[in-house]
Amino acid sequence: MRYTTKTEYGVICLAHMAKKLWPGASTAKEIAVHEGFSVTFTEKILQGLRRAGITTSQQGNRGGWALTRPSAEITLKEIIEALEGSTFEAFCDIKHRKSIVCTHFSLCTLKPIWYKTQKTLDELYQTITLKMIAEDVMGPAQEPELAVTSRKKP
Repeated sequence: MRYTTKTEYGVICLAHMAKKLWPGASTAKEIAVHEGFSVTFTEKILQGLRRAGITTSQQGNRGGWALTRPSAEITLKEIIEALEGSTFEAFCDIKHRKSIVCTHFSLCTLKPIWYKTQKTLDELYQTITLKMIAEDVMGPAQEPELAVTSRKKP
């Protein structure tokens, strides 16, 4: 199991976005500069996350990229599947068998291990939310400060 830079950067971009009060927006440039990523690569990642329904974009003066729902409702499993396709590829699976040659498929005793590995990862990643990741990486989200003005009595 190995995740690409796209997934690593995608999780970091989403954690950055999760630090804003939902549904606050961030520009791709803002995220890229803050995290030290390429703007082009950041935009590509965010577009993939939009196709998966995790992010949304809006043009204009108050535009940018935003999460489609609160970070506590977005799981690591969902993010990885959006960017990688799955959490773990069991090559014994029918969708992969067409592209590989396995001469011992019917005798293979490892298939149950690969399927169990995928199931275990899926279950674990389903319990980890973007909010948890963002708080672990960047600390708790900042609540807006309410402006309180005191009136002096005449």
